[in-house]
Order: sequence, then structure tokens, then C-alpha cells
Amino acid sequence: MTATDTMPMTTSAPEEAHAAGVNALDYLAQRGYVQDVSDEAGLRAAFRSGPVAAYIGFDPSAPSLHVGNLVGIMMLASLQRFGHRPIALGGGGTALVGDPTGRTSARALIAPADINANLAGVLPQFGRYLDFTGGRFGGNPAALLLNNADWLSPLHYLEFLRDIGRHFSVNELLSAETYRQRLETTGLNFVELNYRLVQAYDFLHLFRTEGCLLQLGGSDQWGNILGGVDLIRRADGGKAFALVSPLITTAAGEKMGKTAGNAVWLDAARTSPYDYSQFWVNTADSDVGRFLRLFTFLPEARIAALTAEAGPALREAKRVLAFEATALTHGAEAAEAAAAEADAYFGGGRTIEASANFSATSNLDVTAEVIPGITVTDLLVRTGLCKSRNEARRLAAQGGLSIDGKRVEDADAFVRGEAGTSVLLQAGKKRRHLVHLV
Repeated sequence: MTATDTMPMTTSAPEEAHAAGVNALDYLAQRGYVQDVSDEAGLRAAFRSGPVAAYIGFDPSAPSLHVGNLVGIMMLASLQRFGHRPIALGGGGTALVGDPTGRTSARALIAPADINANLAGVLPQFGRYLDFTGGRFGGNPAALLLNNADWLSPLHYLEFLRDIGRHFSVNELLSAETYRQRLETTGLNFVELNYRLVQAYDFLHLFRTEGCLLQLGGSDQWGNILGGVDLIRRADGGKAFALVSPLITTAAGEKMGKTAGNAVWLDAARTSPYDYSQFWVNTADSDVGRFLRLFTFLPEARIAALTAEAGPALREAKRVLAFEATALTHGAEAAEAAAAEADAYFGGGRTIEASANFSATSNLDVTAEVIPGITVTDLLVRTGLCKSRNEARRLAAQGGLSIDGKRVEDADAFVRGEAGTSVLLQAGKKRRHLVHLV
């Protein structure tokens, strides 16, 4: 499969569906994003009547988003391509309270300085999926990127209790599954009890300032989102909507975005484009069609064709999934480079015609004249795969070094190669480096 075979299509699935007159709600449901809607008929009518502002809140508990956040991002991105207005909300204020949902104990509070540092890393990652200028998708409304600390931090406590707290029943809060379970086990502190109030206030604030009518989220946030819908009705007599997606797990039942206990990050410095691509390549056969619908903008007809046959035929579908998902997160060049690197490594070839596509951090140009006089240890140190020759020798003794997929027993052996070819070095399971002989 060449790069041209996998280049993202010029017209995305949501844009095609919008042009065909499909309602945005029906599109989201067809792609697998919808589990519950507070008022299905009302939301469908709102989508039909004009641009709808919709938001999702993202927890800045780490300096990068991960694959587990992609369903929310893809919902916002799909709605923008339908002509609606997405709002990506960083939870700089709500993170100071801590969401108790799904927790068996209180969250460790994050320092304000750490929250701000995390937000600085998280917020720019939306730019790959959303248009913040309004010019990329046929003049559709520009997305907004906000931080709820801007309106939560200035709140006066007594005024908040009087104006917002009076709309919430303590009995209703304590009957919610999240709070009830905590009360019956480890207990619930007063700060956590207020989380639903401040999240609901986010919705009310966005309803008042941005005309936001819809909050999206995962199914575990259903109660919190309905709290915002009810607050808008009680405080302003307004009509708003809640829509939640199913929590995505793999065929093995694992939480999406986790692999061997580690998150698959959207930040290339934390998860390289190659490893990110390989995460998608390793999708279970039974998940391929579902993931193509959730995590790419490929039209349904293309997905149906890719998944029409089972078994080995799904390898192509996985390669397309990996390319499309990687291109969305890291750009087409990085996706092409990751695909070329995988072909070089798993295909067993030494000559890589697409070597120019590799990023500067994953390749090295070495003159062919030097190769006969350079050892494996020297090259590993020069590429940065090993910090020292001794480390390289230890890895070789442990069976952790390879060249072009073949284990290296003698780390002090000379490297061989001809100009115009490439050598793929690997140290351990994940560290790889492509050396071009020029």
C-alpha cells in the first residue's frame, strides 16, 4: 500500500453526509457515537434549524491527551464538518475540585501551576481536528478553545450558593450512583459533592455567553451532563440537550487508549508516530470496522469494502485505519513515515525509497564510505539509541539488539551496507532508528 493509497480523502464522511441531507444526530448514531440523548426529537430539530454550539470538557490531569479522549474530539470534529460550532473546554477550574465519577477514593488534587502547564500541552492538540479560524471546512463556524478557570475562579462562594446551589437537591445528588457508591464505601468529601454543581455551571455559562445548546461526553458523565441541562431549565427557563457516547473498550475488554498499563498519547514526544500507528495496526479483527467508523472520516462505503472479508484480508483495513488515525493526529507526512518504517522493519527490506519521509528524529544519514569502519556499538551511540558502548554490549548480550530484524550477537562487529540503502537499528522493543547510507 503506497502513500497515495492511504492519503486522507478530500471530502470527509461527515461532509458527504451533510451534503446528502443527513441529520447530524443520525450521522453520529450511525458511526457509533451515541448511547443516550436527553431529547432525541428536540436535538434533531435543533440540528436541522441551524448551527448548534456543542461542547465537551477535557480533564487536564496530564500534559497530553490520549487515545481515550479521541471519541469526544471526533464528535466535535464531525459536528463542525456538518456546519455546527464545536467548543473544546479545558477543565482548568473543575480540575481543582476533582471529578469523583468512577473513583473508589478521592482524587489527588492537582496544583494550579501543574494544571496550567498541562493545559498548555493539551489545548494545542485540538488543532489537528478542529478549525479555529473558520476557513478550513467551507466557511463552517470556527471552533472555540476555552478554559473554565476563566469563569469559575472569579466566582464568589456565597453568590454561587445562592444563585446556583439552590437549584440542586442534596437528596438527588446523594441518590446518584457515583455519590451513593462512594458514601457506601470510602466516603465522600464536601469538595467532591460540589463537582456536579460546577460542571453544571459550565453548561449554564456557555449557554448564556455562547448560545451553547449541547454538551457531549462519555456515558459515565450522563448524570453530570443532565445536571447542566436541568440547571439551564431552572435558572434561565432554557432548553438544552445532553448526548453521551458509549465508553469504548477493545474486544479484549480493555479500556480504550491503554496498552500494557500505559496510555497511548497524542503527543509525539510521549508516543512516537510510529508507535501510535502500530497501536492501530494491532487492532483486533473484531474491532476494525467499529474503529474505522469512530476514529476516521472514511465514508461508510469505503469502510464496508475494507471490512467485507475476514481474516488476512483485514490487514489492509488495519493499515488504512493506522494511516488515517495517525494522519489526523500527527499529519500525513508522519503517517507516511510510520508506514514506510513499518514496511522496512516488517517487510525485511533494506532499501527504503521513501526514506526522505522519515522525521529528523528517527533517521540518520551516514556516508557509505564510513560504514565499513564503524561498529554496531559506535552507530548505536551515534544515533542515540544507546548512551554508551557498554550499554550497547549489554543489550546485545541480552538479545535486545537487531539490524533489519536480525538479532545482533556481536555488538563490536562492523556494520555493512551500500550507498542508497538503509539500515534499521533496534534497541529493545520500541527504540528504532533508520540509518540512510548516502
